[in-house]
Amino acid sequence: MRSLLIAFLAATAALAGAVPTVARAAARAQTGLQRALTKAMSEAGSTSGAYVEDLNTGAVLYALKPTIQRLPASVEKLYTTSTALLKFGPSARLTTAVYGTGSLGSNGVWEGNLYIHGGGDPSFGAASFDKMAYGGGATMQQLVANLLKTTGITAVDGDIVGDESYFDSDRGTPATGNRPDGEVEGQLSALIYDRGFTSTAETAFQTHPATYAAQQFAAALKADGVKVPARTRIYAGITPSGASMLGSVKSPTIATLIDWTNAPSDNFFAETLLKDVGAQFGAGGTTAAGVSVVKSFLASKFDITPVFNDGSGLSYFDHTTPLQVVTLLAQMESNPIFVGSLAVAGQTGTLSTFVPSGTAAYGNCRGKTGTLQAVSNLAGYCTAANGDTLAFAFLMGAIDPNAAHPIQAQLIQDLANSKP
Repeated sequence: MRSLLIAFLAATAALAGAVPTVARAAARAQTGLQRALTKAMSEAGSTSGAYVEDLNTGAVLYALKPTIQRLPASVEKLYTTSTALLKFGPSARLTTAVYGTGSLGSNGVWEGNLYIHGGGDPSFGAASFDKMAYGGGATMQQLVANLLKTTGITAVDGDIVGDESYFDSDRGTPATGNRPDGEVEGQLSALIYDRGFTSTAETAFQTHPATYAAQQFAAALKADGVKVPARTRIYAGITPSGASMLGSVKSPTIATLIDWTNAPSDNFFAETLLKDVGAQFGAGGTTAAGVSVVKSFLASKFDITPVFNDGSGLSYFDHTTPLQVVTLLAQMESNPIFVGSLAVAGQTGTLSTFVPSGTAAYGNCRGKTGTLQAVSNLAGYCTAANGDTLAFAFLMGAIDPNAAHPIQAQLIQDLANSKP
């Protein structure tokens, strides 16, 4: 019995000595990471801020002016896409439909008007355009094929009308005076065809998107053998309440649309999704309604209150803090669809050339970039060398983005190499 007691006391003493040793090692590792991050952030200048949290332990590993508001630029898309994903659900789809007033004659002639009604699908367009731009999407050809399969229409005797009334008619964002602008990377409309461009070169905007889509619908009908007389009137209008749905095509899932938004940092998709959120869960298909829904959701779900008035981060009236960004990232880390939508360092999206292969951050860190004139941001996740997941936000102002990128690359390398 005495020998067992001696052994127990010896083991207890050894353990007591080991605990401070482990604690000191952890403290040294954390201090080393802080020194490395401080050094890198000092190169970004005094108008920058940062926040890093170990999501496994809850420890704050680094904080530099974490509560000072800064321009998020495209980091703003994290707020838009997380709200759209959680409000709609990952498997939800957006519908572009054909409605009709009138009837189908025994000879297959649709006697009455046809209405192509937009449901806010940013991917809707020609099969060739969608393949080039996204590798998929909802196409006009699919819509017409579904319509003919359902109805057997062989000819049209009536008007063809494009209906974009699910959204307002603003083509841009508050940052562009709500007018069309190349920075939006497309035109905003509930019935948009090929992002509102006249060709795959994306050099010229359509003058009237809803009418243009209706014209493309008529052309697709003709291409499938449906007779559309030259006298057919084609214009923009509103689907009557008593019209019958004759056919439709579904967008890719919201999960896919989120993926096509975040990794490449697509402004057009982000702004369209914002209006979708407003149309489905708010006061209507407007930027303001979408912003209202997102603000309310962020406050109730994540207890954060960033300031913004668009969905993509183009606006210089958008403001957020590193702490707010990491707060959202911490709570979204368990959502694989959201995390998977972010660009992968050295491999995909806006981070595809960020770090070289063979480095600790390559294929490891995921993030969302944000760039405006004299603004460069990076936020996301890295797996540390000890296996912990680190959420980070590095928001840099008054800096040339070309000068900021090497600094950000070093920062995520430091995170990936760390053992907090």
